[in-house]
Amino acid sequence: MCGIVGAVAQRDVVQILLEGLRRLEYRGYDSAGVAVINPAQALVRVRRMGKVQSLAEAIDAEPVPGGTGIAHTRWATHGEPSEVNAHPHVSGDIAVVHNGIIENHEHLRRELQSQGYVFSSQTDTEVIAHLVERELRDASGDNRLLAAVMAARTLLEGAYGMVVIDRNDPERMIVARSGSPLVIGYGIGENFVASDLLALLPVTRKFAYLEEGDVAEITRSDVRIFDAGNEPTERTASETTVEHDAGDKGEFRHYMLKEIYEQPTAITNTLEGRLVGGKLNLEALGDLSDIDQVQIIACGTSYHAGMTARYWIEELAGIACNIEIASEFRYRKSVVRPNSLLVTISQSGETADTLAALRLAKELGFTRSLTICNVPGSSLVRESDMALLTRAGTEIGVASTKAFTTQLVALLLLTVALGRGRGLTAAAEQNVANALTLLPGLIEKALTMDPAIEQLAEHFAEKNHALFLGRGDQYPIAMEGALKLKEISYIHAEAYAAGELKHGPLALIDAEMPIVVVAPHNDLVEKLKSNIEEVRARGGELFVFADEAAYIRPERNMKVMEVPHCDAIIAPIVYTLPLQLLSYHVAVIKGTDVDQPRNLAKSVTVE
Repeated sequence: MCGIVGAVAQRDVVQILLEGLRRLEYRGYDSAGVAVINPAQALVRVRRMGKVQSLAEAIDAEPVPGGTGIAHTRWATHGEPSEVNAHPHVSGDIAVVHNGIIENHEHLRRELQSQGYVFSSQTDTEVIAHLVERELRDASGDNRLLAAVMAARTLLEGAYGMVVIDRNDPERMIVARSGSPLVIGYGIGENFVASDLLALLPVTRKFAYLEEGDVAEITRSDVRIFDAGNEPTERTASETTVEHDAGDKGEFRHYMLKEIYEQPTAITNTLEGRLVGGKLNLEALGDLSDIDQVQIIACGTSYHAGMTARYWIEELAGIACNIEIASEFRYRKSVVRPNSLLVTISQSGETADTLAALRLAKELGFTRSLTICNVPGSSLVRESDMALLTRAGTEIGVASTKAFTTQLVALLLLTVALGRGRGLTAAAEQNVANALTLLPGLIEKALTMDPAIEQLAEHFAEKNHALFLGRGDQYPIAMEGALKLKEISYIHAEAYAAGELKHGPLALIDAEMPIVVVAPHNDLVEKLKSNIEEVRARGGELFVFADEAAYIRPERNMKVMEVPHCDAIIAPIVYTLPLQLLSYHVAVIKGTDVDQPRNLAKSVTVE
């Protein structure tokens, strides 16, 4: 969601900025722009609707040289997607890019308008540009721009990661962070800033993350950082081991399909060092025997992972577990039981609502906090007591695939760690270890279903609605399948616990409503067969993904896809694969933008 890149260098930076924006395209956006201070000390701004390529073509037609510049990809919040609302925003000699939402922008806009400032956009960001320009008039000292940004930020309410440049101070950038992540990249005779280090990997491997409330002054030769109290501080810079391994789709048509096929490797990476010689090595999580309650907080796909984990934690570990959407948790009164562990789940580690919920939870008195995350240096990892990294690798497609299945693997490992010392037998733990040992191979087998699922997808091409059904720990998987279909094919899809059919959803069943069912061979399969018959009796068109041992055979209006047999404990992970493939192929048939579906963003860094 929105991307920021900035550079101060001895060379022209516009191509660095454009490449950085390309590497952030996965975050979702509707427009892009750059502002550069050229050798004549003029502030040149170029903005375009649509893809970064449109911006690049405009700059190729009229080159924009300069050693200091900022760039941005915008995901609309305030004001419709348009060139006039695209970043950077300018006030006089000041240019600003900004991620986040300024909650008091209407009040500030009225105040600034009363002082003669004219607004050209509908955005909240333009308020920042005018505020800095106003404060700059009253600033004094050697670094007036730094003083102006520090003064302006005290007036802002909400979330921001912003970068400011001044035409009259061409060798300096001022950046500030409150709620929205920023990382500084260190070079030789040049320095950089971005909202994600992936943007800067072509130019540096050395990074430092800004903490909440930090302001930084970045020049070619130096970086000075100030904390929330404007006092000088240090933030540790280190060499990253992150590889931008997703820059090439290779043989695949879309990043999403590539990432679906990367899941055996991603899961193997998640298990590395944690599954050794057929035994689970979970010492890194420490002793969790004092935990009596688990509260999971997440959003979207990560929420579905948490819902699945609740079944595991209560069944295997014997510990009460609650799961809640982060945006709901943070706005209600919560009662924290003694000895409670807070678990946050996020692919990016920067999900705004989840991060805010973690900060609230610390005030509420949770015993400990643990995050399950894919990004080592993210805010959730830095601010949690413990972190269990999924090691999924870079995920470019907006619709999460390998991040989700690796989250499930990590949550199953956490379940075992919680169960140790609380009644989880050695035999039960070994069963989990055995199942996880087989898991990458089972995922490989599930991928062989791809050609058959591609044909199956034809049945969904003209449909407007779909219903997904599952029972027990397959209910959250049905929810994830429905989410994937609606995200990338724009077909309205909902999921229900199959036992709820008679409580409403049966009213929707007809020949035009495809019903997708996940049916592993488990203790609930006979109940599920009864639900399938309820649908068949009403003329519904069924698509059942079933274990051969479940003995569900094709019938009139019912197609059955055989899923590799697996232990029930890992069935939620295995059954995710065919649902991902189904949504992918339906989207391809419908001709939608699979990797960057409309109105969605990869990393949701605002409420």
